[in-house]
Parts: sequence; structure tokens; C-alpha cells
Amino acid sequence: MSKPLAERLARWGFSWQGLRDNRHGEWWLLAQLLLIAAHALPPIPPPRALGIVWPVALQLLGWSLFAGGLLLAAQAFFNLGPSLTPLPEPMPGAALVTGGAYGRCRHPLYQAVLVCSLGVVLALGSLLHLALLVGLAVVLGSKARREEQRLAQIHPDYVAYRAATPAIIPRVPGLDWR
Repeated sequence: MSKPLAERLARWGFSWQGLRDNRHGEWWLLAQLLLIAAHALPPIPPPRALGIVWPVALQLLGWSLFAGGLLLAAQAFFNLGPSLTPLPEPMPGAALVTGGAYGRCRHPLYQAVLVCSLGVVLALGSLLHLALLVGLAVVLGSKARREEQRLAQIHPDYVAYRAATPAIIPRVPGLDWR
């Protein structure tokens, strides 16, 4: 492993012990990464196997949503800056970011992942990918709740921010717990 990568992982709080005991939420991240990677699988079952000709309009809408999700992710990455960590444990000393994409929702990176996943579902018309979207929603919702417990302990302003700002997807049960 390169020294800069090892330093970044250490700064984020990764450790071998954490992979064993989930001390910083490593298992949530691993589940998230596995579900995202599984989106590279082909559609199962393919719509044609079910006698369905998947509409080109849905395919185009799906790939457009996927591209839009990537743009949302880029905005959130940019807005979070040095506070970025893939773990649900906040970076030590990190500022609370509430502007930009974080003014729209408290977890815009998770929102972006879900928008990308929805885009793949619509583009491929796959029941497997629909299940992956539901799995991602459960994992990201749980990961966000863990993250918010720590943010509320570290940042006194977080409670007011949480009350005023949607969690991941506004007005969707399980993804908005204001």
C-alpha cells in the first residue's frame, strides 16, 4: 500500500481492528461498497426473459438519472471538502457542513448513490437491481443514523440542522427522519 493511501486511511480511522469489531462503522461501508459493486451485474432476470420489451424512454431516463446522480455526488464531495470520510464516524476536528448540497439534505452523497442506483434500475429493468436499490436504502439509512448520533455529540448545532433538513430523500419513510 502506498504511503499517501495508508496515511489517508489512518486519518479516516481505518484499522485492522476496526474491520474486526466495526468500531468506526467499517461494516456499514463494506456493505455499501458490495451493494454498489453488485450494480455491475447484468440484469437478472432480463426483461426479455419475462416477455417484456423494456422501453427505450425508460432506459434513457435511467441513464440520465445515473448521470445526474454522479453530478450530485461531485457537488457533495466538493462541498464536504476536508471533512469527507467514507466511514460513518466523523473526522476528528471536522467542521459541520450545512451549505451547498448539505442545505438540500443531510446526506447528499447517500442521496446521490440512491439516485444512481434508481437510474440503473430504470435503465436495465432488472429485479436484481431493484433489490440492490432497496438494500442500499436500508444500509445507507442505517449508516446515516449511526453517523448522526456522533454528529449530534460533536456538534451542538447538529440537532437544529437535523430538525430543519431532510435526511436523504425528503418525505420518504425510512429516508427522512426529521
